[in-house]
This record gives sequence, C-alpha cells and structure tokens, in this order.
Amino acid sequence: MLKTHIGGVEAAPAPVLVERHHHVAYVTLNRPAVLNALNEAMLTKLVTVFQSLSTETDIGCIVLRGAGDGFMAGGDIKEFRQQMELPEAERLEAFQRMLARVGILVEAMRAMPHPVIASVHGVAAGFGMSLVLACDLAIAAEDASFTLAYCHLGVTPDGGATWFLPRLVGLKPAFEIAALGERIEAPRAADLRIINRVVPPDALGEATETLARRLASGPRQALARTKALLNAAFGAPLPDQLQREGDAFSRCTLTSDFAEGVSAFVEKRRPVFNRT
Repeated sequence: MLKTHIGGVEAAPAPVLVERHHHVAYVTLNRPAVLNALNEAMLTKLVTVFQSLSTETDIGCIVLRGAGDGFMAGGDIKEFRQQMELPEAERLEAFQRMLARVGILVEAMRAMPHPVIASVHGVAAGFGMSLVLACDLAIAAEDASFTLAYCHLGVTPDGGATWFLPRLVGLKPAFEIAALGERIEAPRAADLRIINRVVPPDALGEATETLARRLASGPRQALARTKALLNAAFGAPLPDQLQREGDAFSRCTLTSDFAEGVSAFVEKRRPVFNRT
C-alpha cells in the first residue's frame, strides 16, 4: 500500500492502482487494511478506471485483483453505519446514488471489448463476489473463498449477482447461495462454475499472468465480438443470435488477424495476431 506526502501531510493511498505490462492492465483494489472493502472513493475510481480502459487499444486483457490478504470483503460497513444516521429520505437517496454507480461499473465491465479476469486470493464476499461473477474469467487460489453474504446484513444482492449467478449455477443453487450466505471454498466454487480455474496459492500470480498474456496476444477484434455475442445470447431468440453471429464472423474476415490466422494455418505455424 503506497502513501504520499503533500505539504508534510500524509495523503491517503489510492484506492485503486493500475499497472500495464505486456498489453495487460492490472487493476488492484488497494484498501488492504480493511480487506479492500468497497467505499465511495474506491467505487468512483473503479468506474473511472474501467471506462477509461475500455477505450485503450494497446491492451488486450484486464486483470482485477486485490492487495493484501484478500480480494474484497464487500461493502465498507463503517461507511454504511454513517449513512444509517441520515434521515430516511436522505439515506435512501445516498444508497440509490451508490448503487447507480455500481450498475455503471458492472455495465462498463461487460460492455468493454477486453476480456476481464478476476484473480482471487483470500476472501471474495458480498460485492467482492459480485465482481468475480461479472468478470469474463476467474482464477482463484486454493485457499480462496466466496460468500454472497448480503443476507447477513438484511439486504439483497447487488452488482449483477442475481443476473449472473442463476445463469452460472442454476436457479435453486443460486437461491441457496444468496439466501444462506454460506462460505464456498475455491474447489466447490469451481464445481459450481463460479470460477474457471483453481491453482496453488503460490502459483496464482504466474497462472494469472500466463492466462492474461495469452488472451492479450489473441485476435482482439474476434475476442471482443465473441464477448458481445455471449453477453447477448441469453436474451436473444435463436434466429436473432444466428444473424448476430453471421455479422460478427463476416466482419472478422475483413481484419488482418483473419488473414494472419488463415496464413498461419496453411503454413503450419503459430499465428501472430494484433500486428496492426
């Protein structure tokens, strides 16, 4: 956790850090002292970061991870406690503003062309689990755990959890996860399809980097269109989806990546995408 000094006064560390390596953007939740609990400053920064990254053409993948001992412990309960002191009308307005930004963040993650990978160690609780569900892929250490946890606060899930979860695990398992708020260990989360891969804790960083660099070196326009097609699939009648697939495939044939893929196949070599 980095701190800066301004005029002799120690400034608060940035709640979100962004680094770029090998065409991969690493977005780190950076409130390790509170297990990266989401507060207003972190949420505002996450919205700005993902909206900005969505337009960057030099990156091909984004990794979302947590600093310190865990991914994210959910919302900042101390901040919630302060809002509880507001009159009811003001409290309602404050939470509605916050949840509107949550919606903007999740929509930005799903709409952006780049694949987003959640790299999870430690706990992913509440909105932390919602963030994992919203990512395109998720890789977790064996000691990671997941809990939706909202029921323990007497509130409903947010961050798209009620949209993603039943599509991943089925309706009855989704209700069990949401209504009981029980802890789910990483191997069980993989069985439920909440995450894609489980690796030893000391291998998480390397495994995440390998996966991210593989995606970043892939055919970016094709991957972006694949992501968009999958996002639209659940709400689309089959004829509409077939038309979308045909349009996406046809447009991909106009790219240099398609020319490279065809040439590489004929020449029996590995393709090198994203040359232009």
